[in-house]
Amino acid sequence: MNDIKEKVKNYYEKHKAGIKETVETVVFVIVMVIIIRFFVGEIRWIPSGSMRPTLIEGDRIFVERFSRFYKTPERGDIMVFYPPFEQLKNTPLRIFARLTGFFCKDIAYIKRVVGMPGDKFEIKPDENGKYTVYINDKPLNEPYIKSPYDYQPCTEAMMCGPAVIPPKHYLMLGDNRGNSQDGRYWGLLPEDRFIGKAVFLFWPLPRIKTLTH
Repeated sequence: MNDIKEKVKNYYEKHKAGIKETVETVVFVIVMVIIIRFFVGEIRWIPSGSMRPTLIEGDRIFVERFSRFYKTPERGDIMVFYPPFEQLKNTPLRIFARLTGFFCKDIAYIKRVVGMPGDKFEIKPDENGKYTVYINDKPLNEPYIKSPYDYQPCTEAMMCGPAVIPPKHYLMLGDNRGNSQDGRYWGLLPEDRFIGKAVFLFWPLPRIKTLTH
């Protein structure tokens, strides 16, 4: 045992400078990753078709995070967020995972801001089965959705309104209304659940575009 300790000690003394440099480099990289992800933005990929046709499975997007320090989301913004039913544990390991993206198991969604704080909203069909979102009793123009006829029918268990959105809460809907688990099912989103705004689709190359409303 003493021989092993002596060998380890000798190895450390011999390579002390290299080990120190490696540790400093790793710490620097982790700190920079945290700073960039927290203050600037991050890259995410789209796992489902809930935002078709705007975003499709496999798209890579850039999500900026700096605007949250001086403004709140606007109607039409495509936002990444933690849904209200996701329990965010604040253990050191889970916080580190969220800050760095390393081994993060917290579920994040991406949807569009449709209802704002203070809005009265209602989702209802006409006699032809065409669904429309009404904001403050006026139909909302939504050219980005897949189809106004491809909707999950509203039921009593769903949040389709009419209802007034309380302060610091938002109605989040997917662009593919016929295949999107969104605010109709799990309710309104508290403001503190936002991660950032999707601003740019950079991969695949033929689909490069800015994500503006």
